[in-house]
Amino acid sequence: MVEEEAKSLPMELSEKRGVENNGFVQNEAFDDKETDISNQEEMPKTCIVEVDPAAVEELVFKPYAGMPKEVLLKFSSQARYRVTREILFWLIIAAAVVLVCATITIIALSPKCLDWWQAGPIYQIYPRSFKDSNMDGNGDLKGIQEKLDHITYLNIKTIWITSFYKSPLKDFGYGAEDFFDVDPMFGSMRDFENLLAAIHDRGLKVIMDLIPNHTSDKHRWFQLSRNRTGKYTDYYIWQDCAQAAGSVIPPNNWMSVFGNSSWQFDDVRKQCYFHQFGKEQPDLNFRNLAVQQEIHDIIKFWLGKGIDGFSFSAVKFLLEATHLRDEPQVKKLQNPESITAYSQLYHDYTTTQVGMHDIIRSFRQTMNQFSSEPGRYRFMGSDGDETEDIEATMMYYGTSFIKEADFPFNFNLINMKNLSGNSIFEAVNLWMKNMPTGKWPNWAVGSPSAARISSRIGKEYVNVINMLLLTLPGTPVTYYGEEIGMENIVSENVSEEHINADPFIVTFPEKSPMQWDSKVNAGFTEGNSSWLPVNSDYQSVNVEIQMTWSNSTLSLYRELTLLRSNELPIQRGWMCYIWNDSNVFVYVRELDGLDRVFMMVLNFGQESTIDLKAIVPNLPSEANIRLSTNFSNAGKAVNTKLIQTEMGEGLVLEYKTTKPVHTMEAFQGNCFVAEKACYSSAFNLLYVNC
Repeated sequence: MVEEEAKSLPMELSEKRGVENNGFVQNEAFDDKETDISNQEEMPKTCIVEVDPAAVEELVFKPYAGMPKEVLLKFSSQARYRVTREILFWLIIAAAVVLVCATITIIALSPKCLDWWQAGPIYQIYPRSFKDSNMDGNGDLKGIQEKLDHITYLNIKTIWITSFYKSPLKDFGYGAEDFFDVDPMFGSMRDFENLLAAIHDRGLKVIMDLIPNHTSDKHRWFQLSRNRTGKYTDYYIWQDCAQAAGSVIPPNNWMSVFGNSSWQFDDVRKQCYFHQFGKEQPDLNFRNLAVQQEIHDIIKFWLGKGIDGFSFSAVKFLLEATHLRDEPQVKKLQNPESITAYSQLYHDYTTTQVGMHDIIRSFRQTMNQFSSEPGRYRFMGSDGDETEDIEATMMYYGTSFIKEADFPFNFNLINMKNLSGNSIFEAVNLWMKNMPTGKWPNWAVGSPSAARISSRIGKEYVNVINMLLLTLPGTPVTYYGEEIGMENIVSENVSEEHINADPFIVTFPEKSPMQWDSKVNAGFTEGNSSWLPVNSDYQSVNVEIQMTWSNSTLSLYRELTLLRSNELPIQRGWMCYIWNDSNVFVYVRELDGLDRVFMMVLNFGQESTIDLKAIVPNLPSEANIRLSTNFSNAGKAVNTKLIQTEMGEGLVLEYKTTKPVHTMEAFQGNCFVAEKACYSSAFNLLYVNC
């Protein structure tokens, strides 16, 4: 019996009929010794069964969950597992290499992404007129924060806040008394920090004004300079003045922008100081390196606070000729003593002097120190203000080797003498054909120092001007209130009390308070009055009521900003001029690789009919109206042989073609692109090698 049991290789099975797996038992002999004999009777009874040895071998050498390391290693070394493992390893390596190569290729072929200052409109706010939060009749920084939802509603990503430095508010605050502080009229530095945080929380950016050319005569630097105190002695431009018969004879014939001599005698220092603007705004001496360093410190201070960029204004006035010669007269035969106006002289010695651009480039270098963080590029704009010399304006872009401003602000559309399809074309073409290759254009149709669109060219053209602004290539700049068609206040509405409080009021009627709703003072303030009277049309021209009208100026503006942000051809595509005459200006926006084209037909004159099919032979016979200044026309189809527009009407047409205009030889000289890109529908991405 014992021999038979040995031959059959018995295995003990418990009454629970499970095979004992001793793979987890560390020391079976030890366990047996430790077991109490008295407990053996309580252990399950066993029985003997016969098992085929081959089956046992197969059972023992089959992988199972929880097997110890020794068993696992025995199986892992088998060929079928080793080969599979190696194949998977090399497949993963190959896939990683392919992924890295594909990523490098995509990066190499991808165009430069549009930066935040390129991707959407800039909204310019004059803070004193935007929203009053404390009922004193003056807009302030808290008021801007209260109305940030309006900015996001417009699909705008960048806010430009004009000067709010501590100032006596001569010339509306453009002569600072302290560049490192906020004027109490607008709030406190804590208010600014809260506003900045709220702006960034919404994913928006903010730029602010900086006018480095001059300060207020109340500035600490000027007070020290007029007393010849230490290094501040030469912070301003001082010259001896002759006196005769009780009157001061200035060193030369240089004129202030505001008229009359640009030299003012100071009773404390007994010399004349130079001022390009008001006598309360003495010019800094930028030939003094200590003055330049002071401006760099101001830039660093505000960038350190977290602002996203600066608009540098009046920079062409930074330097003057040291020889102090008289500037040439426009009319050579005019009596020199009769010259009192700025326009009566050629300003060869007081603007755009050699070395001025070097100073601006140094500002750029300081700003670049704060642009190293990803997504924190600091924008720099400049006010070229060279209306007569477009080449001089373009110099503010810098060169291909040395960068200055991201762009000088473009006021061509504001400075037009008359309105027509031809004049609009000329203003646009002047900038585009002179802009250096690879630079980015910009457009403005309103500003704090220009009449509003409605007052300048007429209410009937507000919508078509906004359509032009938001469909041209580059960055559009909107002055607050233009999105609802605000007008200048008329001088008859300005009370004597307002004029006595600030005589500049009647000079700048485009700064009237923002019209938010139909309540008293247009919702600008809950106080009894505002610093300027609101326009009498505020009950029909305001944000609240226009949000409810589908055909309002505000609704169209918002639809245009949505179109701009959603359509690649309008974001960064080609622009080609198609036609212009006394009434209409027609152009297309298209992108390589996309068969969808947008054509703008904008009427700046009288009712017009045009055959575009004859001008562009490959044009489809029909096009869809994507947007219209007349909302009832949106979605309709038009015959491209017979496109009719009324006075002030604008159409955004959409059609498909395999032959874009910019590839046609007849239009080669009429097409421009700033950031060239091509679209791949197969991979749904942009690339540069078209």
